[in-house]
Amino acid sequence: MQQSKIVVGLEIGTSKVCAVVGEIKGDGLLRILGVGRSVSCGVRKGELLDWSTASVCVKEALAEAEEKADVEITNVYLAVTGGHIQGFNNRGCVNLPEDSTEIDEKDCDDVLISGRDVSIPQQDVILHSILQGYRVDGQGGVQNPLGVFARKFEADFHIIHAAGNRVKNAIRCVKELGIAVEDVVFSGFAASQIVLTRQQKEMGALLIDIGGGATEYVLYLDGDVKQSGVLAVGGDHLTNDVSIGLRIPTMQAERLKIQEGSANYDSSLTGKVALTDGSGFAMGQIERESLNTILHLRVREIFELLAKRLERQTSLAAAGAGVFLTGGTSLLKGIQDVAQDVFQLPVHVAPWSDHSGSTSVAGDPTFSVPAGLIKYADAMQPDSTQASFFGGIGQWIRRTIGR
Repeated sequence: MQQSKIVVGLEIGTSKVCAVVGEIKGDGLLRILGVGRSVSCGVRKGELLDWSTASVCVKEALAEAEEKADVEITNVYLAVTGGHIQGFNNRGCVNLPEDSTEIDEKDCDDVLISGRDVSIPQQDVILHSILQGYRVDGQGGVQNPLGVFARKFEADFHIIHAAGNRVKNAIRCVKELGIAVEDVVFSGFAASQIVLTRQQKEMGALLIDIGGGATEYVLYLDGDVKQSGVLAVGGDHLTNDVSIGLRIPTMQAERLKIQEGSANYDSSLTGKVALTDGSGFAMGQIERESLNTILHLRVREIFELLAKRLERQTSLAAAGAGVFLTGGTSLLKGIQDVAQDVFQLPVHVAPWSDHSGSTSVAGDPTFSVPAGLIKYADAMQPDSTQASFFGGIGQWIRRTIGR
């Protein structure tokens, strides 16, 4: 049985920086030891524009997490997002020689190398090469190919890659604080580790993480990642739409969106909504119908863009477990109804409950990514049965950035 290990998950988001300190017990349960959060600056659409400013925010979040967990943070697992992140499927192939038709360990190594040998933009790096499964002489679903007789041996992968310089900027933001980065993980993939159960992945599930500046997605079918990527639009765009449409300041639009808004447009919902300043002082009124119409149109556009992108490769009807929404914007009233109308699937605003410890983030979708990073770290442990299914860029970090 593997021993528990303290791990820190760090997300540098558009609206906030979150750090979660936790450990995975032998029973697989995540125990949260401490949480830190700060307002994010220098980040737009999930990407760092000013790493030095963002670094100050990271320092504040880590300091709070350290104090609450009563541990010294020396390294983290770092989540990254942005429109530059893309995913695709690839197949590696090895033809066995005539004098040796039994698959051995070298053949397994060779087919993995072949599957990860992909053509991506020169400036990009591979974040993950996720093994989907093996094929022997055209037959899929092979779990353990060692010792199997074959002429043609193949392995299917889902590859997630990102712009190298943008990843390096995120790493630098942390490294300047004297904190080592253990691995860099795609935010959507991290969230799926804690939001989705193994059974849901097997049934087929679409995970949508709607943050402030970006919307990440990961589609699982038959337990494997089939599609992934990022739409560079999120909750901040809803706020901006409300600000422009109603001609009110951004901060006021944000409060209005959270406290009064609904994405489920219904013309029968009429009446006025009071506009207030930060102290609650009344500053006028706006039509509730106008507010909800603005929110509905943008939310529907996000889901329709995503559905269109996914349907190019896969019928979403195969996602038997449905759609799982997470991230801060998933808390918007009525968003579940809009998603269900667009995807024509059961939609869940996904909590995560397999944890103990701090109740301040109990199932909170705004913490799905940093908490999911801890689950990811556990899966990467050498004695974990899942370790071979994941690939990170830890070696790339050490080679190009240093510790």
